[in-house]
Amino acid sequence: MAVERHKRLAVLVGGGPAPGINSVIGAATIRAALEGMEVVGVRDGFEGLMRGDIEHITPLTIDGVSRIHFRGGSHIGISRANPTSDPKHLESVVISLLRLNVTGLLTIGGDDTAYSAMKVEERAAGRIHVVHVPKTIDNDLDLPPTVDTFGFQTARHHGAEIVKNLMVDAKTTSRWYFVITMGRKAGHLALGIGKAAGATLTLIPEEFPKPLRLKRIVDTLVGAIIKRLSYGRRDGVAMIAEGVVLDVDPNDLSSLHEVEHDAHGNLRIADVNIGEILKTQVGVRLKELGMKATIVAKNIGYELRCADPIPFDMEYTRDLGYCAAKFLLSGGNAAMISMQGGHFVPIPFASLIDAETGRARIRLVDTHSTRYAIARRYMIRLRRDDFEDPHELAKFAATVGIPLGEFRRQFEYLVGYEPPPLRIDATGEASRPQSEFVD
Repeated sequence: MAVERHKRLAVLVGGGPAPGINSVIGAATIRAALEGMEVVGVRDGFEGLMRGDIEHITPLTIDGVSRIHFRGGSHIGISRANPTSDPKHLESVVISLLRLNVTGLLTIGGDDTAYSAMKVEERAAGRIHVVHVPKTIDNDLDLPPTVDTFGFQTARHHGAEIVKNLMVDAKTTSRWYFVITMGRKAGHLALGIGKAAGATLTLIPEEFPKPLRLKRIVDTLVGAIIKRLSYGRRDGVAMIAEGVVLDVDPNDLSSLHEVEHDAHGNLRIADVNIGEILKTQVGVRLKELGMKATIVAKNIGYELRCADPIPFDMEYTRDLGYCAAKFLLSGGNAAMISMQGGHFVPIPFASLIDAETGRARIRLVDTHSTRYAIARRYMIRLRRDDFEDPHELAKFAATVGIPLGEFRRQFEYLVGYEPPPLRIDATGEASRPQSEFVD
């Protein structure tokens, strides 16, 4: 019988924290325990298992987890340890789990942990059934467009509250805030916070052509400051996904004193202080134009990852944990757990792999969607129609104190990669021509 086969369920968490982890742990534990299965939490992700350490195990019981869904963080810790970096580590994980009499493994994490789960299942060759619950505030796992990863909505909620307060401070003190948030590969969180809070503008990696030059980002921010000032406002809040600057050509960053180098003179991309770099470079560009603005760089992200989940994520993650346990108990294997339209949908591991990279696919912001088009319409930034309106253009040039033609020469290139305008006809259909970036 399938239920008898599953003697022990192990739960582990990888990657970075996200609100709702404890809800998954709690729901999976309760469901498995009620069906007679022993449950253990593997402390600190794959770290110990990779070394053959089977001592860092926490028994999970109904009494012990019945209220943990209210809290952020992870009841059993977390780590970014990667068992796929060495075949010996992968084999050690499988052997360690077998020594623990584990026949079902539930992993909770983002794309890296999903990939690790796939490889553990592959190496286990049927001896251990593995399922993965997608978790990341970046919202970048390959799920249908209408399905968020858990933790995203809570992170956006708390992020929007922070930005709302910064917007009031910005207006009160006549300053600009450059708010950097997580999103190394995709801009879902920055866009979600910026659009919800009504930030002045939001920059995400998906909107820029590659290779990305630092000058584009700086001029985009400077253009927004000029446009805002032409409307009589010296304040603003720019939301910026960290991936924007991490996509910049390293040669553009190598000469900046704000960027650290290692002992061999190589750029430490992982340690780039994005906010300070942009604050400094925008200040330099404004000075070239005979202007200045008070700018404050603010990083948010760590404040969001371990926040207590909002009710949406509490319910959502309890559903995910329940379904993960039931799927394993019924003999299910090698799938990512999802809820789509209120229904449980297992997504086979094999369908998650990107054929080009061999890794788990990443979901990017669709810059041709109606949602993104509306976000752009609400932003204060230089746009194509600004350069088609001589009155608007004259106002911007006058704000800077340079001839209209010179303003056009310095800034018009920015609209070359602006997405086509959104058109909604009387039938209620929205269309947006698919076009390549024009440089």
